[in-house]
Amino acid sequence: MLPLSSLFFFSSSARRRFILHLHLRRSISSSPPPSQSPPPLPDIPLSHPIYTIWASNTGLGKTLVSTGLAAATLLSPSPSSESAKFVYIKPVQTGFPSDSDSAFVLRKFCQLALRRRRPSFAVSASNHVLQASASASEAVLGYRLEGEGELRDLGAYEERKLLGEEEWAGGAASELICKTMYAWREAISPHLAAEMEGGAVPDKVLLEVLGRCLGIGSEDGGGKVDLWTVVETAGGVASPGPSGTLQCDLYRPFRLPAILVGDGRLGGISGTVSAYESLKLRGYDVVAIVIEDHGLVNELPVLVLPPVPQDPSDNLMEWFDKSQAVFGFLKEIMLSVHSKRIQRFHDMPKRAGDIFWWPFTQHKLVPKEIVTVIDSRCGENFSVHKVCDKDFITQQFDACASWWTQGPDVTLQKWFQIELARDVGYAAARFGHVMFPENVYEPALECAELLLEGVGKGWASRTFFSDNGSTAIEVALKMAFRKFSLDHGIILDSTEANTTGKFPEVKVLALKGSYHGDTLGAMEAQAPSSYTGFLQQPWYTGRGLFLDPPTTFMRDGIWKLSLPEGVQSEKLKQQDLTFQSRGEIFSKDRDCSSLAGSYSSFISQQLSANSGLTGFVILGSGGMLMIDPLFQRVLVNECRSRKIPVIFDEVFTGFWRLGAESASELLCCQPDIACFAKLMTGGIIPLAATLATDAIFNVFTGDSKLKALLHGHSYTAHAMGCTAATKSIKWFKDPQRNSNLVSEGRLLRELWDAELVSQISLHPSVQRVVALGTLFALELQAEGSNAGYGSLYARSLLQKLREDGVYMRPLGNVIYLMCGPCTSPETCRQLLIKLHRRLDDEFKPS
Repeated sequence: MLPLSSLFFFSSSARRRFILHLHLRRSISSSPPPSQSPPPLPDIPLSHPIYTIWASNTGLGKTLVSTGLAAATLLSPSPSSESAKFVYIKPVQTGFPSDSDSAFVLRKFCQLALRRRRPSFAVSASNHVLQASASASEAVLGYRLEGEGELRDLGAYEERKLLGEEEWAGGAASELICKTMYAWREAISPHLAAEMEGGAVPDKVLLEVLGRCLGIGSEDGGGKVDLWTVVETAGGVASPGPSGTLQCDLYRPFRLPAILVGDGRLGGISGTVSAYESLKLRGYDVVAIVIEDHGLVNELPVLVLPPVPQDPSDNLMEWFDKSQAVFGFLKEIMLSVHSKRIQRFHDMPKRAGDIFWWPFTQHKLVPKEIVTVIDSRCGENFSVHKVCDKDFITQQFDACASWWTQGPDVTLQKWFQIELARDVGYAAARFGHVMFPENVYEPALECAELLLEGVGKGWASRTFFSDNGSTAIEVALKMAFRKFSLDHGIILDSTEANTTGKFPEVKVLALKGSYHGDTLGAMEAQAPSSYTGFLQQPWYTGRGLFLDPPTTFMRDGIWKLSLPEGVQSEKLKQQDLTFQSRGEIFSKDRDCSSLAGSYSSFISQQLSANSGLTGFVILGSGGMLMIDPLFQRVLVNECRSRKIPVIFDEVFTGFWRLGAESASELLCCQPDIACFAKLMTGGIIPLAATLATDAIFNVFTGDSKLKALLHGHSYTAHAMGCTAATKSIKWFKDPQRNSNLVSEGRLLRELWDAELVSQISLHPSVQRVVALGTLFALELQAEGSNAGYGSLYARSLLQKLREDGVYMRPLGNVIYLMCGPCTSPETCRQLLIKLHRRLDDEFKPS
């Protein structure tokens, strides 16, 4: 400790003493070493109320509200508690030290404590400033600390104790803890101060330090301590933080309940409403609005404080006395909201189990204890409620990408989720919903053009909108059936001739293991499986020829090829069946190999007068199988030679899911029709599209409406979905936002660490591994009932990974990790590390 002053004693009436300690200490490290990346955000305790104090503008009294709440908590402790503790956190302070909000809270609270003294009480109050810029540090210390252009570990600490008659003997003391995390001297916006004085603070570092501060006092046991925490922001709701990120976006990962201090002056209501809507748009819960009374009548549901004296010499004690009832009422509101929130968390699993019918879920296998209660989502993380002795909120990486729809991560200090919500909200406010046939509006037009210029570039000319992937497939089937029937003379180009008579049954050509959706028509286009049996779909007949495809995967560190029965392999060489890299599998050079000839012969033998539909690399829920791209190219060529329309089901694979904007770029061939959904809207709202060539579109044009494609739904091309799709697609393709783009924006860089992928493929519990684009999947070695979609073999492993902060769902004994096109390779590496470690723990050699 370096003493800055002597110990001071001040006299007070009724034998009370006021003690001041002022010294420096460096007891808390405010940031990790520069060489290390910031750790994951800490868990947020729910054992006590934690709130953020916002304001619609600067200078409206946030600090007065914080002080009033501190006094209401500490000077009127709960009857059920032996003592109280109030933690005040100021993450960002400018104008320091002359303007220090934490020092103001400390000073005014101590004055109020002496003013409202009770016969027996003991209160301590402290203020701790963790880091400050060089000029701000010099203003405090009187000399300059070493270092250039960085924040200094100031560690200035001030403590005051108010002693009662018994001088704390035999009783616990209440405590006010004030902390300023980062301070700059100039009284300007934090991002300008950080630029001017040095010491920029990355968002992740600031949040990690704040997370640790939120845990202060939560280690105290039971109900003996009445604990409260408030975080006071700087300036207005949308004022920038040190990095330039708006504070309403900066603090969003914690999503703490909010108190909004509004502006009661003339013209201030507008700013207050705007601030309120900005917070609600970002998913914050605004518990109360507090406004200073300026004599104006308004109908906002607010708490009104008396006018604040403008005389600088006024110590505000009388004002705090007049406001005491308001702050007491505000405290009760905050406590009630907090208690009800915790109760909802505890009640939700049972309530959900009683009324939900979850898809793809056997309810008898889901006791309420394992139901995941999700409070919110930010970026790629769920905020999940957990109970382990105490309630808390923890982060889980969504490795299902919210069932394959989620796309962008946080980039360039901007939250895509918030931008997407704002744009979708604008579309909802502007359009609501308008019907689509024969109409045009900007969101739909821009989205359609963007699809044709992107995933449909070079082949598609028309966009047909629908609501989900399965419906998009049904639309594609109708398109393909019409084209095939006309090309092969099954129907005539005359509406009247096609209304009566018998026609041959038209079937599809598809792949075994494929899955194209849950609607009845889409299910007819897939081979028999767990989804199509009589138990699930009694109408199923399987109207198609389903080829058994060759699959590729990594095992024992080597990419291998598994051939189905019927493909001649006697003449094949070893280099046809094993590959040194995944790139070799996608090489066009293989088109001249003997294996290509074997594929062609196999397909030719299988084909008959059936219409052919195929074309994607990963067969989603069929088990994350990677079909040999050479086989698919050969199959497309065989279909072309027989005038069989080709459909690519890119509902799962489109928009960079496999490392390219479209799987057709990986296959090096193009379809006649393609279906897109999931990633298309960035994971915020359903929308699907079926793209087609002019040749497909033209078979539906004519003089009669009966010749048109008679398919659609009420929300076709809804403005909100089209707006979300436009925003997402542009984001994915923008190298300024998506740092993973390489090869002139055509491909994503490798996201999954090659060495770790190889190590996992060598694990004795692993049957095969696939790593491609944003997907990593593995199949566990399993036999009998432990294998297949109904298997529970991976359940224990995935529960442990959830404990590690990774949310996953299995496909039987197949498990997968999925990220977004913008996810950093480091994030993916950490996921693989956790998975590898848990594989070792779960499947130890006997």
